Amino acid sequence: MQQAIQAFLLIPKDSDFTIKNIPFGVASKPNGNPFPATIIGDSVINLAKLEELGYFNGPLFSTLGSKVFDSGNLNKFVSLSRPYWKEVRYQIQSLFQCGSQLENNQEALAQIITPVQDTQNHLPITIGEYTDFYSSKNHAFNMGSIIRGPDNAMQPNWYYLPVGYHGRRSSIVIDGTDIRRPWGQVKAPTAEKPSFTKCKRLDYELEIGAVIGGTPNNLGEPIKVNQAEDRVFGFVILNDWSARDVQVWEYVPLGPFGAKNFASTISPWIVSIEALEPFRIQLPEQDPEPFVYLKEKNHTSFDIRLEVLIGTEKSPELEHFTTSNFKYMYWSVNQQIAHHSITGCNIQPGDLFGSGTISGTTKDGRGCLMEYTWNGKEPLVLKSGEQRLFLEDGDVLEMRGYAGEGENRVGFGRCKGKILPALDEAYFQS
Repeated sequence: MQQAIQAFLLIPKDSDFTIKNIPFGVASKPNGNPFPATIIGDSVINLAKLEELGYFNGPLFSTLGSKVFDSGNLNKFVSLSRPYWKEVRYQIQSLFQCGSQLENNQEALAQIITPVQDTQNHLPITIGEYTDFYSSKNHAFNMGSIIRGPDNAMQPNWYYLPVGYHGRRSSIVIDGTDIRRPWGQVKAPTAEKPSFTKCKRLDYELEIGAVIGGTPNNLGEPIKVNQAEDRVFGFVILNDWSARDVQVWEYVPLGPFGAKNFASTISPWIVSIEALEPFRIQLPEQDPEPFVYLKEKNHTSFDIRLEVLIGTEKSPELEHFTTSNFKYMYWSVNQQIAHHSITGCNIQPGDLFGSGTISGTTKDGRGCLMEYTWNGKEPLVLKSGEQRLFLEDGDVLEMRGYAGEGENRVGFGRCKGKILPALDEAYFQS
């Protein structure tokens, strides 16, 4: 049972941002500079102001000797360690609970709090490197069945290691950023040659992103799997947009390239492990037994409900059509970190790890349109009667995620993007 904490700030019903959450992000006021922030209900809290006014005075933070929240990103804070992250989170909860020293200090509150509608979110960190994995068994089986048939769905290596590839950080964008349909080379199954064309099979991928923090491991020294969680600052929702038709032609032999580098969207608030701890769940036993460097004492994930909604130009009201869950992971985040570093790779604070598409056990739990429509054979039929095989221009795709209910709810906010038409072909002729 969670400890009862009552905030003095107004928290709307079903808010993702209860006082049990305390996520971390970056926001700005109109025409203002970005500042590190948290959010409770509809109140955005300026962490730089809290630090400036001396409210972060715990035994760890008070010995640092320099400011942590004085820049337009969270990188300094992320580069600390879990005891510092926990201390700050606890102090924020204490400051904003009923009866605190801050509750009736209107002068301080006026400097610290801004209504959420008067703020804009920004990328919470300057991202270092981006790695995307392929760790949901349901998704891997479905995609393998589409491509190779159910008898050969799983590649031989999949049960032995967390499959992944290195992505591109420069095109990772914040919730609400429009996504332009990409161009690329495509080869139809019956064509003799590829063609240069607009992507016609534009897709999303429902993922959770792990934000890496803490002290980096030295080059040549892998991170031990049972210490890996200390390197996880927190989690975001991640939409790893995909150009499926481009990917089919380009991915041999080195894997995805342009089909996956044009955009990835993340939700603006990083939710901590401490906030999600009440929702930790055991993952199924792995078979075969993992090698020693991947064998965890506790093989766990979190019970995070994940939803996908779509709106179209004809029917702009968002319609929910997919529900999945972070519990549908085969390889855990800790195992991903351990495998990523087993060769001695030095993983840095500010890196981002994508879980890979997370799919449930039923059709309405499939985490991308290629799965949901079984590669275009089973259309998604919307209430308006419109059908979708893949995303069309003007479509708005939104992801949401949360754990718990009511005053114990811990959520991520939204991860949303609108599809813009591809550039005109004349663009490439000048």
